[in-house]
Amino acid sequence: MPRAVNAVASRARRKRVLKLAKGYFGRRKNVWTVAKNAVEKGLTYAYRDRKNKKRTFRALWITRINAGARINGLTYSQLMGALKANNIELNRKVLADLAMNHPEAFKAIVAKVK
Repeated sequence: MPRAVNAVASRARRKRVLKLAKGYFGRRKNVWTVAKNAVEKGLTYAYRDRKNKKRTFRALWITRINAGARINGLTYSQLMGALKANNIELNRKVLADLAMNHPEAFKAIVAKVK
């Protein structure tokens, strides 16, 4: 009895990985074992950095809010504490956008919580 190997599925799997390796340099793009490792590592980095992206943006927003708050005579922590005390529920993304692009609106918010 001949040995049954599912060549169709194996080829499809290899093709899928090699398609993901498109654009890589050297043997990483067309040699199965090298490409498989490169793609696996790339996907690991992609997963990790989707989390890091959120971290980085939050840090950027906090920096922008702090800069806007200091122009108006408060620190970041004082502003956030005052917003919480006055039940103003604006998230950091919105506050950072106001501080950057609409300083008069940001100033009005700061004036309200002072």
